[in-house]
Formats: sequence, structure tokens, C-alpha cells
Amino acid sequence: MSTTETISFAVELAGPDSPNQTEVAAAAFLARYSGRTLEAYRYDLRSFFQWAADVGLEVLRATRPHIELFRSALEARGLAAATIDRRLSTVCGFYRFAHIDGRIPSNPAQYVRRPTVHRPEGRGLDRSELGRFLFAAEHFDHAHGALAVLLGLNGLRVSEACGSNVEDLGFDRGHRTLRIMGKGAKPAVIPLVPRTARMIDLAVGERTQGPILRRASGERLDRRTAHRWVRSIGRRAGLGHVHPHMLRAAFIMAALDAGVPLRDVQLAARHADPRTTTVYDHRRQGLDRHAAYVVVAFVSGG
Repeated sequence: MSTTETISFAVELAGPDSPNQTEVAAAAFLARYSGRTLEAYRYDLRSFFQWAADVGLEVLRATRPHIELFRSALEARGLAAATIDRRLSTVCGFYRFAHIDGRIPSNPAQYVRRPTVHRPEGRGLDRSELGRFLFAAEHFDHAHGALAVLLGLNGLRVSEACGSNVEDLGFDRGHRTLRIMGKGAKPAVIPLVPRTARMIDLAVGERTQGPILRRASGERLDRRTAHRWVRSIGRRAGLGHVHPHMLRAAFIMAALDAGVPLRDVQLAARHADPRTTTVYDHRRQGLDRHAAYVVVAFVSGG
């Protein structure tokens, strides 16, 4: 998105009668993002700016109690804690950068109380389930197999797999590689394990350009169709409902189970914050390493 488009977004958010500094602050914040993230942050800022207009608050004169009142207003509307947390995260980010850029003397959102969010106990496939899924995908057809190994053996996000191109395949110091555009428009080069490289080669055939993953019509595989493919493979493998992120989670947890250091798993998953990777570590340890198994062995042995 161009700078001009981003500024027009900010003007729309702030309103024609708002101080120019507010518009510039909004533009500076939004310019850091693109795609779906930009749309989400734009929506969150619009919600906050509209609330500020309704209560007669100048956005850049807000204090911590004002932002706490905004949180209370969201709670009064019955919004889910996760939704409130996301909107407050956007507002806090806006004020943090407004302070960094020198538009406000201090950050009013620094000590804002955020709601407690209980993250869903989503899970990835375990080792045997991932193996069954990959086997079923590779016997479905080459395109389904290539999608499965990119998600399950290389841990790509579904958008990254769908956006990959034949021209981005290459070699680097003996490794087959794939250049991708990651989350937040961050480029990355990932090594392709032999099984992944083989399935990609089968899916690509003699083509030298264009999308690696294509629908039957020859068009690029889109996210919605990719979700359908994964569900179909999951049913064929007898695993019930499977969605793409379960495969990325399976990749991360399998790496941790195999003894890969947490830092290396974080880099492979391309998580900006190690705490994100730690979430998967906690999920994996929750049952397999529960203290109850140690206690029963101790008591029985006594």
C-alpha cells in the first residue's frame, strides 16, 4: 500500500475536523503494516477514534483513564475478551509510536490493564497423525501432497504456501531452497527437505514459472481452497476435522519433541517473539509430561 493510500486511511479514521497531528500519527502507525493486518488495525483504530469523538476526547490528549474507559465501553457491549484485547493492543501500539515519534509527551497506554484472555487449547497433530496425514496427501495427488509437506514438514503458513512461485525455487550451499514472503511482508528463505522438494518437483512438472500450487483449473491455489484440501485429506486419513494451522503446530511440536532447541524452533517458525513458540511447548508438555504419570510410577514402585 502506498503512502498516499495510508494517509487517506488515516484521514478517514481521524475525521476531517481532527488536528493534523492526529492524522499524521495514525498514518505513521498504519504505514508499518499491510494486507490483513492493516485492515484489522484500521478497523480497531476507527472504533477507538469514533468512541473518542462520541465522548468529546481529542485523541492525542488521552490519558490512561480514558483508555481504561474505552476498555469498559467495549466490555459493556459484551465483546469477547480476545476481541477487546486485540483492540486495546492496536490502541496501545498507536500511542506507543506516537510517543516514540515525539507527537505526545508520554505514552498514556503504557500501564493500561488488558483483559485476561484464555487462549483456546488448539492442538497440532501428533507424530503418528502427521505421518498418516502426509501419507494420505501424497496418495491424493501431487498438488495436495506438495501443500501437505510445505505445511507439515516445513511449517509454512497457508498464505505462504499458496503464494509460493516456481521462480522462487533455488539452491544455496547444497540445499534446495524456497524464497517466500512471510507474515508482515517479511521475506525469508527456507530449506526444503528432500521429501518436500520431491513433492514440489512432482507438482510443478516441467513448468518454469507461475504458482507452485495450482487448482485443477490451473489458477493459483487460494486460502479457502487450501482449507478445503486440508479438510479432505484429514477425512481421508481418518483424522476428522483438520485445518492448516494444525499442520504448522504439528511441525513446531514435532521439532520440540525431537529435541531441537527452542531458539532454533523459533527461527524455523519465524516467530518474532519467543513467547509465541513457548505456547506450543506448553501445549505439548501439558499431557505427555504431566506430573500424574511420575506420581503413579513413584507410588506403584514404593
